This record gives sequence, C-alpha cells and structure tokens, in this order.
Amino acid sequence: MSSKQRTLDRIDLTILDTLQKDGRISNVELAKKVNLSPSPCLDRVKRLESEGYVLRYGAVLNAEKLNIPMSAFIQVTLDRTKAEVFNDFRDEVVNIKEVAECHMVAGGFDYLLKLRVTDMNNYRDVLGKVVELPGVSQTHTYMVIENVKEDLGLPII
Repeated sequence: MSSKQRTLDRIDLTILDTLQKDGRISNVELAKKVNLSPSPCLDRVKRLESEGYVLRYGAVLNAEKLNIPMSAFIQVTLDRTKAEVFNDFRDEVVNIKEVAECHMVAGGFDYLLKLRVTDMNNYRDVLGKVVELPGVSQTHTYMVIENVKEDLGLPII
C-alpha cells in the first residue's frame, strides 16, 4: 500500500462491516448485500485484503463451552521506563497463552493485560508467571464479574 491511504467508499465500508460480522458469507451473498455483481465484489474484497484493511478471518468461540469462562484484567507497572525493559517484557508476555490481550498504556501504569482463565487456580498460576516477567514491579488485578459488552468489531458504518 502506498504511503497515501485511499478513501474508502460506502460499498467498501459495507463490505468490511459485513465481513467482520460474518467472515463466512459467500461472495454471492456479499455481492447482493452491497448491490454489486459477484465479480466486482470479489475484486473489491481482494483489494481490501491486499491493502491491509482485512487482517485475518476467524471464528468467535464459546469460552464457557471450552471451559475458559473467567476473564481478568491485570495492570502491570514496570520498575523502569526504559526501552530495554519494555522490549524484554513484551518479548516474554506474548508467550503466556492465557494472556488474550496486552496493551501498553499511558497513565498510572505501563501495561494492561486481559486474561482468559479456567478458574481461580488457573488465574493464580498465570499471575505467578506475570509477576516473574522481566521488569515487573507491581500488579493490580480486576476480576470480571459480568461481560456487559464485548468487542463486536470496529464501528465503521
């Protein structure tokens, strides 16, 4: 993709919105939704993929059925704010499978982790791994009691 990003039109945005809600939709059905014939619709999808608007396709799994019903958020504060410490932490945290998300944040702490765990014993094991990561000086955990709203994709249309 060139350094100048092209403007997406209404059809492109509708294609992207539809794909993020149903990545398994057939090209024929997608074409009907956006009022195009299948061939130009497929061309647009391929272009949106090649330009990096679509990062990947996947399925949303049922955490409860897979016995991973608990979520927690952990604030992580590092002992020093140096590039080396950030890099070491980042290189290690990605290896903890229960860490579903890791965000470097601005504010009163350095990282916010989202965990998916089976139970409190699993959480305790993961916390033990997190506190041993390079540079970690402090953590605070917030257990999720109820999922009020989860990520439903980007609000593009």
